[in-house]
Amino acid sequence: MKNPLEYYKTHLQVYKAQVQRLTNTMTLFSLYRLAVFVGIGFGVYFFFNQWQIAVAIAVFGVVLFIYLLSKHTDIKRQRDFNKALVQINEDEIKIASGDFHDRNDGLQFQDPTHYYSLDIDLFGRGSFFQFINRTTIQEGTVQLANALKANNVDCIKARQEAINELNNKPKWRQHYTATSSLVHVETPAKQIIGWLQSHKSFLPKIMSWLPLVFSLGTLVLLALTVLNVIENKAIIGYWLFIGLAITGRYLKKINVLASNTDKIKDTFRQYASLLDLIENESFTSELLQQKQRQIQSDNKKASEIFKVFSKSLDALDNRNNLIGAIFGNGYFLTDIRNSYKIEQWIAQYGNKVSDWFDVVSFFDAYNSFGNYAYNHPEFVFPEILEQGAVIKAKGLGHPLLNKNKRVDSDLTIENEAFFIVTGANMAGKSTFLRTVSLHIVMANVGLPICAQSTQYSPVKLITSMRTTDSLADDSSYFFSELTRLKYIVDAIQKEPYFIILDEILKGTNSTDKAIGSRKFVEKLVASNATGIIATHDLSLCEIEKELEAVKNYYFDAEIINDELHFDYTLKTGVCQNMNASFLLKKMEIV
Repeated sequence: MKNPLEYYKTHLQVYKAQVQRLTNTMTLFSLYRLAVFVGIGFGVYFFFNQWQIAVAIAVFGVVLFIYLLSKHTDIKRQRDFNKALVQINEDEIKIASGDFHDRNDGLQFQDPTHYYSLDIDLFGRGSFFQFINRTTIQEGTVQLANALKANNVDCIKARQEAINELNNKPKWRQHYTATSSLVHVETPAKQIIGWLQSHKSFLPKIMSWLPLVFSLGTLVLLALTVLNVIENKAIIGYWLFIGLAITGRYLKKINVLASNTDKIKDTFRQYASLLDLIENESFTSELLQQKQRQIQSDNKKASEIFKVFSKSLDALDNRNNLIGAIFGNGYFLTDIRNSYKIEQWIAQYGNKVSDWFDVVSFFDAYNSFGNYAYNHPEFVFPEILEQGAVIKAKGLGHPLLNKNKRVDSDLTIENEAFFIVTGANMAGKSTFLRTVSLHIVMANVGLPICAQSTQYSPVKLITSMRTTDSLADDSSYFFSELTRLKYIVDAIQKEPYFIILDEILKGTNSTDKAIGSRKFVEKLVASNATGIIATHDLSLCEIEKELEAVKNYYFDAEIINDELHFDYTLKTGVCQNMNASFLLKKMEIV
């Protein structure tokens, strides 16, 4: 079995050594540049009276300086990339030790009206999302959260294959994440797509050739003036004003275009690099291959298309240089030429950008899934069945609990069976409910399960475990709970769900609660529902004698030598040992 922790420790040292080597090389190139700069200064000074030699030294020195600067920039880019890889491996080692509570908790995705997200700690501090999330793009984070909330039972095997393939590509995943993390994106992809699709071209088709003709005219005039064919030197100035006048006609709209493109150029540079990684990787699973095909366009690579656009955006951004803007527009119509290229790109590819962005964010999200599978080689992908038991698991546990302390359970729950689970306080009922819930959610996503083995017949999940009152909606706790139960009843009339309930009807007296809970469970069973309810009400367990679909299970607690002991093991039957009175005395409350 592979050891992910050893992989991270080994590669951490490799990338640290790379960072140190590249830092030393950068320092060396900085010294080279300094030497060239000093050399140019002394060379020009000593040969000042021999201007031909001085000019030659200056030109050669400037070219060499620019070359060294370019090399320094490339090396810095490599160093930053390796520093990102160092951070990734350090984070994985840190998270493996259980230290992950400072990461994005995804609380913005919490939805009290969702089928299950509030009840099973899917988001928030210490949540499954916080533990699994490795996304670096905002849209990827959203796609990861949506995948966990999707409740999608279709194409699970395809998702399993994709996740397992990414599981086996740790180097590619880390390179993708490192590349993605290097660029700070100012504008969200959704906003960019909206702008591209709503943009209306303002430059006429004549601009496809006018800047080129005008530039050739500029070069011809300059040549004729230098050769004294044209004696009136003022014509060069008049030509400048003609160019500025042509540009000025569209200046206001060009300024608006430049303002918009300035906010998105980093995004396209980043996405071009990520698309390049996707295109050049070999995938075998159908889902990943489908995503690769989605970014193909007229036999051109999306990454190359993005690079062309990124260069046009950078070119338009250079207009911020005042001298360059005046002479560039006056003699070569640079703003018009660059704006026309951008508008033509938008007209040709603007409607395809959303697909390309979607693929990038898909891989950002699925890299988190692949990373999770890689970090837990002992977990198993469930065997997907068309019929049979909804869950038949051996050694099922909660994936966020310490494996050295975790107590796993064997669980078999048939279709249309309903479990009533009783137990003492803190005996493990709620953890068990969340374990089963996460099994269903993770299996539907395509993730491996914290179990020795598991068979699974896909089903959607719906829960009622953590109802709250709402002052804003002027609703009491009890009314909120009834609303949630009504929501469940309506949902199961449309399609099958696996129902998980924890101590329902807590907002009323014990007698009313017992009667109401019994009737509700009877209604669920009559609707052929499948699920689990945890309760402290032992009278509810009597339904097992009347309804064949109902089975009783419990978690026990024992008092040994005046100490409370739990074995956290699921047993058949009804719990007889409660501990509230003992705990009240033990903590000297009563």
